Amino acid sequence: MNPDINKMEIVEPAAIKAWTEGRTIYIELTDSRIIGFPADRFKLLSKATDGQLKEVKIRLNGFALRWESFDEDITVPGIIAGNFQLPLQVVL
Repeated sequence: MNPDINKMEIVEPAAIKAWTEGRTIYIELTDSRIIGFPADRFKLLSKATDGQLKEVKIRLNGFALRWESFDEDITVPGIIAGNFQLPLQVVL
């Protein structure tokens, strides 16, 4: 029996690309998934202009998103887990 079979390394996905479309922020992950979330789910992002949202940069080897102009950092694992600061606003 191969002893390495039980040593499977679990690698958490990281962002390889980040962009915005309107007020939605998207990240492409190393496992090929694309995740999008509304900017309004975070306090500082909800107050940002569309132009400021487009300034998103990937940091910490893909484990964080950064907006320098308003000093905001969001972790990619937090986004994947759905850990948002604000509730989803449902428009009826």
